[in-house]
Amino acid sequence: MIRILLVEDEQNIANLIKMNLEMDNYEVVWSADGREAVELFKKERFDLIILDIMLPSISGIEVCEQVRLHDTAIPILMLSARGEPKDRIKGLKTGADDYLSKPFILEELLLRIEKLLQRSIEEVKGELEYYEFGNNHIDFNLYQAKGPKGEFKLTKKEVLLLRLLIERKNKVVSRKEILQAVWGYDVIPSTRTIDNFILMLRKNFEIDPANPVFFKSVRGVGYKFMEES
Repeated sequence: MIRILLVEDEQNIANLIKMNLEMDNYEVVWSADGREAVELFKKERFDLIILDIMLPSISGIEVCEQVRLHDTAIPILMLSARGEPKDRIKGLKTGADDYLSKPFILEELLLRIEKLLQRSIEEVKGELEYYEFGNNHIDFNLYQAKGPKGEFKLTKKEVLLLRLLIERKNKVVSRKEILQAVWGYDVIPSTRTIDNFILMLRKNFEIDPANPVFFKSVRGVGYKFMEES
């Protein structure tokens, strides 16, 4: 299921958006506070962020800046009662993918969300569409996978990382290569961020995550996906 982080301090607007998104089968996590939203983003996985500019504690602009320090790809749709061109430009320059002024038509909001998600999916499509290893199965185009614990949904970053490691099967992929291919050149995540992604892959695909068979660490270099030919 696609997970959306909704950051909006006006409860009536938040309730309306949340209800309609859930009717369209999206999972919505709501926050009314900018600083809390950043913490939620760091702890949980989301496919898209709907972000109001005027928020308590820190502004939507600051939230967007902090999100982009960790993830340059997740779609961000900004909402604001301030519809001046300079405000839209500032939001887009900060890293937002789209900008919608209040009051807005609900159908337009839903359409923009759909378009942003579709574009995000298109960006990670490649030659490798399906892959099976052990009793695991990955559908790269649908962001779906099946592991020892059953079926689950993949995030865009997980798809990019999996594709990179699998395409380089049995070869070491350096941390630098992972950073460039998965996070891009503009923003460099911490070593801990990469480690957490690998831990998540092991949790989802390994029978015993503490003793991985497929996703191996190479001390001081990087990681490799191991599978007998």
